[in-house]
Amino acid sequence: MTAPSDGPVRIDAWAWAVRMYKTRSDAAQAVRAGHIKLNDEAVKPASQVVPGDRVHIWKDHRYVDLEVVTTIKKRVGAPVARTCYIDHSPPPPPKELIASMPRRDRGAGRPTKRDRRKLDELRGR
Repeated sequence: MTAPSDGPVRIDAWAWAVRMYKTRSDAAQAVRAGHIKLNDEAVKPASQVVPGDRVHIWKDHRYVDLEVVTTIKKRVGAPVARTCYIDHSPPPPPKELIASMPRRDRGAGRPTKRDRRKLDELRGR
């Protein structure tokens, strides 16, 4: 098991080590794309994370808000990874709400103007 370092660690390495991304290159790409922010600021993959920092991640179509408790450089198991941060993200929407949303049939093509107007009306635009 890798011991926590509590020193500064690269943000891409930390996001990978706490199992937010499968590979470190995926984490670095997410940082470059602006999907990972450190203390509400866009940063580079080499930016340092220290305990007490807030990391905001846009992943799987929802925001994940993490507070860094300990820093680690190497990937660890999921139970150990969960001890390295405090999750402040809101709970995901209930599955009933997602299932009740209208969907177009697969292969139905693009919406017509009439369909688009109905969608805009439904969304309150």
